[in-house]
Amino acid sequence: MSTTGTPQTVLITGTSSGIGLAAAVRAAQAGRQVVATMRDTAKAGPLRRAAAEAGVEDLVQVKRLDVVDAGSIAACLEEVLTEYGRLDAVVNNAGAGRVGTIEQGTVEDVRSTMEVNFFGVVQVTRAAMPHLRAARGRLITVTSVGGVIGQPFNEAYCAAKFAVEGFMESLAPVAATVGVAVTVVEPGAVASEFVDTIGVDVPAMLSAAGPYAPALRTYIERTVASFAQAQTPAEAAAPIIEALTAEKPAFRVQTSDWARDFTGRKLSDLDGSAVQAMTAAWVG
Repeated sequence: MSTTGTPQTVLITGTSSGIGLAAAVRAAQAGRQVVATMRDTAKAGPLRRAAAEAGVEDLVQVKRLDVVDAGSIAACLEEVLTEYGRLDAVVNNAGAGRVGTIEQGTVEDVRSTMEVNFFGVVQVTRAAMPHLRAARGRLITVTSVGGVIGQPFNEAYCAAKFAVEGFMESLAPVAATVGVAVTVVEPGAVASEFVDTIGVDVPAMLSAAGPYAPALRTYIERTVASFAQAQTPAEAAAPIIEALTAEKPAFRVQTSDWARDFTGRKLSDLDGSAVQAMTAAWVG
């Protein structure tokens, strides 16, 4: 990444809570000028408080950016370039979950999930690349272990994360020819408000699940238990900061030993039987 007397500028999406909030604070602690973006800046209170408590409020600037709105992305980047004259790194973090199976949802549900989790990443990346090229900077994208192993009742979400992984894996060698390092960060369960973005009324969902109710109940019980031992957002954000600061960041990074073990099963499972046996147990 380029180095001058001024701090490197890092834009992070989805910073109102969870990993994005933690990454914004930690990047500022690492000496970066952070442009912390979110769709609704009225939700910036927790981030501002965390930045103040860490003594880095002067290095964290909140801006509006809606990843599904190309005009919003362009306006935000224009402001960043006007105010700071550079963009050294982008962290694609914004996303939203969705629980359900295709028979009981709609194609529009899938499209909306893809719009936020995949096309939002694509739009931000496309808009940022000229500036990252100029800075010989970093493009870091938070995906998920669900971008490596498909998970029951997460068809749309995992499809979007699989798409992001494929997009970035394909982009990485091309971006490297113009000096941009690409990294994907794969968290497992994280104790954050992200689970709230799924927006599910569990009793109502179970009531409406029909023949899928037993499997869904088992899945929900298993998922609740897994989140009880989840990483903190700060722990999950640590590899993002390493990717920002390392001389040669890895392309793919997991955020915990559990995530490394979980995703590693896919690479050695050539016929898919081991992964299918594992995830089948999640639904009884």
